[in-house]
This record gives sequence, C-alpha cells and structure tokens, in this order.
Amino acid sequence: MKTKKVLISGASVAGPALAFWLNRYGFKVTVVERAPGIRPGGYAIDFRGPAMQVLERMNIVDAIKKFETRAGKITIVDKNNKKVASMPDGFTSGKLEIMRGDLANVFYEATKDDTEYIFDDSITALKEDEAGVEVSFSRNKPCRFDLVVGADGLHSNVRTIAFGDEAQFLHHLGIYFAIFTTPNFMELKEMAGLYYGTLGKRIGVFSAKQDTEARASLYFASPAITYNYRDIGQQKAMVRERFEGEEWQVPQLLKFMSGASDFYFDSVSQIKMNRWSRGRVVLMGDAAHCASPMSGMGTSMAVIGAYILAGELQMAHDDHTRAFNSYEGQMRPLVASCQKLAEGAEWFLPTTWVKLWLSQQIWKILPYTPWKNMMIEMPLKAANSISLKNY
Repeated sequence: MKTKKVLISGASVAGPALAFWLNRYGFKVTVVERAPGIRPGGYAIDFRGPAMQVLERMNIVDAIKKFETRAGKITIVDKNNKKVASMPDGFTSGKLEIMRGDLANVFYEATKDDTEYIFDDSITALKEDEAGVEVSFSRNKPCRFDLVVGADGLHSNVRTIAFGDEAQFLHHLGIYFAIFTTPNFMELKEMAGLYYGTLGKRIGVFSAKQDTEARASLYFASPAITYNYRDIGQQKAMVRERFEGEEWQVPQLLKFMSGASDFYFDSVSQIKMNRWSRGRVVLMGDAAHCASPMSGMGTSMAVIGAYILAGELQMAHDDHTRAFNSYEGQMRPLVASCQKLAEGAEWFLPTTWVKLWLSQQIWKILPYTPWKNMMIEMPLKAANSISLKNY
C-alpha cells in the first residue's frame, strides 16, 4: 500500500489530534490553518470517560497536566456582587481540565515534527477524481491529496465547499457569546468564577493561569444575526451595543474587550447532517456535529472522533468509503447523546422575568438536593455512550 497523503483543514484540536494518529499509522499529513498560528485563549475544556482513554493512549496526559486547571467554585451574584446562589462543585469540571489554547499548543507540539503545517492559508476549491483530490488554496499552489478532512469548526470551509451552504446544517439555539482574556481585576482565587445574569444576558468572569489573568464571557439571547465571521471589529461593536448600560462589572469588561487580542465571538449552535463524508472528503469535530458549548463535550467528541477515524482508515487500507462509514456509525450515538445535553439552554439564559426568577431559585436549592449529583453525572453518562476499539 502506497503512503497516503491526507490534508486536514483546521489546526485547533480536532485536526492535530487526527494528525497524531495518522502519523502513527504511516500516513503523510498536511494541516492547513487560516490563522497565522495556533490560536490562543478560549475557555476551559475538560475530559472524562473514553476521551481520557484516548489521551492516555496518546501518552500525552503528562504534557496536558503541566497546564492543568481546575474550575473552582462558581457563584451567581447580583449587581452589587452579593451572592445569589452557587453551582454544585464539580459541575463544570471533568477528570482533566485545560484551557483550549493550551491544549491546542500541546497537540501542535506533539505533531509538528511529523506533520506539515501551513498557516495563514485556506482551501478555495476541491476537485475530486478516481485517484484523489486536487486542492486549490488562497495563497499556496494547488496540490493533490488522497483524502481531505474538514476539522475546521462550526463554520467549516470544507463543509461549505463539499456539502453546500452552512444554513442547511446549522441549528441556532438562540444565544450568542463572546469570550476574551482580561487581567484578574476582581482578584479571583483558585480558578473561581462569578456569573451575573439579567434578562436575556449572562456575564461570567473566571480566574485563569494560576490566578494571573481571567477569562470573561458575555452571553446574550437573540434570533439569528447576519454578520461577518471574520470581522472582529464588527463583532466587538455588536457585543458593545448589546451590553452598554448594563450594571455589575460590565463597563470594565467592555473596556478590556476593546483591546483583547484573543477575542472570540460566535453563535451557540449545533450542526446536524445526514452524512459526514462525500467521496474522498470527510468531516470531523464541530464541522460534522457541533453540539454547542452548552454541551461541554465538543472537545471530547473531537478527540474521540480523531482516534476512531484514523484507526478505521488504517484498518480499511485503500477502502476509504468503508472507513468513513465505520467511523460515522461508531460516532453517531455519542453525538446524539452530547447534542441532547444542550437542551434547555433557555434556562441558562432566561428571556422572561418569571424564568429568570425561577432559575435563580433552582440554583439556590440545587446544591442541597439529589439533583446535584444528577447534573454532574449527566455529561459522564453521555461520554460513556461509546466504547473504543483497540486499533
């Protein structure tokens, strides 16, 4: 069998994770990324169940633990910063937690010596024939590959080129969010976090990097908005317009947002598709099945999907169709369970005064009820809806 050339679009988490396994199986891997380098910042992500098994099989857990975080107590406060309620300890943390940007760097360091990384470029066209795929780029010259993988996120460029307009697959959950780094101006300790909510809006500040900085998150409820996914200036203006005049720490956060270099904005949405592959092109991670940040399982699904897709390609030899079908068949139950976790997003961001009051009462009593354990165990149950093969 000749060495297969695989192009992966996206260098966040899913792409480098897939590159890791494909390298191990003898594939020749290229990763193309629109950004000029590995993207910094992002929120804390955690692993549990089979995703932890994948990291252990990668022998990468020790490298991740060097950047390990652990979400501390999360307190809901009023506009005067007085406690209203608290979330159960462990509600947002799995067995292992790390900031998204740190994880991306760990995966990049683990793959850069065996993988060709092309930054500041993107795919513009895919032309498939019986022998492979001719790929055109916005900056580099065209090149042929045996297979192309779209691991390029919610607004996947590969998905649009190979499957059609995003609107067919994107299911908006009625929420938008922004996240960015700030100084730890509230002097939060031990990875603690604060949430302040008002009608249709929720603002969070969380300690990060051993309390040397913080992450701010601003959520607001809205029907679908048309905006430029690449225009950060426009996005910051939209967020500022939504949150100007709000109380608590919002005025200070908006000032920090103006100068934030790692600002990220997007909709809280899911991707639902009947098929994740077409010919020699296959999707994985958020590009194929985004469950939204409300699920807390997107990164775990990406890591598991990378392990399965690479393993099936190795097992199937030259039959990529068989590999794609087996990969999808194994992943579907996990995806369905994880997407279900995002149901009830309106209780995270109530849009009526009655729901806002009720949600605060629920959070007040939750730590003292049996429901607390159920809330913590739900993500683990979803994670364990898949059993991993040994490849």
